[in-house]
Amino acid sequence: MKAQKRTALRQLRRKRRVRRRIFGTPDRPRLSVSRSNKHISVQLIDDLSGRTLCSAGSMSKESKGQNGGNCAAAKVVGQAIAEKARMQNIRQIAFDRNGYKYHGRVKALADAAREAGLEF
Repeated sequence: MKAQKRTALRQLRRKRRVRRRIFGTPDRPRLSVSRSNKHISVQLIDDLSGRTLCSAGSMSKESKGQNGGNCAAAKVVGQAIAEKARMQNIRQIAFDRNGYKYHGRVKALADAAREAGLEF
């Protein structure tokens, strides 16, 4: 049990350290990644007004029928968020990995969003 608490505490510290530097504006919103064992989701957030501009996830209708806990699903989610951002004329974002290491599903999501037209 103590190991789980230490792991959660380390992730929380990483998250706070990253969030200290990243701030979303209407011109350049923050792309926040949330990851669990089974699913992955992202949100575009304007921190000035405290609004979520758009979101996508492996539980949404576009991704149904896929396993949400793998890199293929993360790529689909990355493409979906980039498409929704383009519909709102958003090209540049600030990437918030939310304390997760930049590899695996988080990296696949970021690469797919870049390929679909987002700049960060």
